[in-house]
Amino acid sequence: MQKSLVIFFICFLLNGIQVNAQRYGTALGLRLGNSDINRTVGLSLQQRVMERVTIEGILQTDFSRNTTLSVLAQKHHPIISKRFNYYYGGGLSFGNEESFVKNPATKEIIHTYGNATTGVDLIAGVEMTLANAVISLDYKPNINLVGREEFYRGQVGLSVRTVLVKSKEQKKKQRQRQKAKQAKNQPQRKPISDIFKR
Repeated sequence: MQKSLVIFFICFLLNGIQVNAQRYGTALGLRLGNSDINRTVGLSLQQRVMERVTIEGILQTDFSRNTTLSVLAQKHHPIISKRFNYYYGGGLSFGNEESFVKNPATKEIIHTYGNATTGVDLIAGVEMTLANAVISLDYKPNINLVGREEFYRGQVGLSVRTVLVKSKEQKKKQRQRQKAKQAKNQPQRKPISDIFKR
């Protein structure tokens, strides 16, 4: 009985396999982030720019000492179907953050905040599209370039976004734009009756 259920479940999942990843063109929602230093709440906006490639903007804050903006390019790959995929990528981050400097001689930690920071963010995660919602779980390490003492900070994030534009709608609009552009670039043909006109 258990083998039958497992085989049925696998067949059900494999039935949905398709080459494309993602069921959305544009998605907007909330992101909850958790790290060793703080917990943040933020906005996440994802826009598909190519097949299996999105740009995500994340604006997050802890409403105290840390506010950051990250812009990330992400590559998506289907796991079971285009509704469930994994992704990875990277980009830049900017913000105002707190910093901790350790003084080994005095064994003190000097805490500063309001530091203007610039860094590189990496990201890897999994996401699932259910109805008009995209739920994702990711790990987003940050490598500091300027403004903070710690070179590396990691953050786990949970995002829930609503689909604003579906993938099919976005592809349809792209095809319409391409057709309009092609029609504009093609020289207009004169009707044959114009040959006989003087």
